[in-house]
Amino acid sequence: MRRPRRGERGYTFFELLACAGILMVLASAALPLARVSQTRRKELELRRALREMRTAIDRYQEAVVQGQIGGTDVKLGSEGYPPTLEVLVDGVSQVGRVDHKLKFLRRIPIDPFTGKAEWGLRCYQDDADETSWCGQNVYDVRSLAPGKALDGSEYEAW
Repeated sequence: MRRPRRGERGYTFFELLACAGILMVLASAALPLARVSQTRRKELELRRALREMRTAIDRYQEAVVQGQIGGTDVKLGSEGYPPTLEVLVDGVSQVGRVDHKLKFLRRIPIDPFTGKAEWGLRCYQDDADETSWCGQNVYDVRSLAPGKALDGSEYEAW
């Protein structure tokens, strides 16, 4: 084994400084990419949750039209839409089968941006740009999250 010479001992201070500078530049470029990736993931979760609830609302209304749900579960003037989101989870009695409940959701999804299972609701009778819920039925749902999506649209407009 030979002993290292005086000039071969290791890295110089300038080499270490240059390496640290390069790592800092790379890290500063990776941080915004990580934030965009996290926002994109949340947006995908939001789209999935909205689609799941809207599908459940449509299935409820279709069951009313087909006569599977009736009686006290369907209110006059509701156009066959559920009175609340909770009804989709709790279920309703099926016509002709007292012991069987039709359920449309396992649970109310959580909004990934607000972290809560609270959603903006819209009645069948409301205008398309209405922000308050009339309380009669649930025709549509929207996020209550403030801010804009990566594509520039408002989350509340989804």
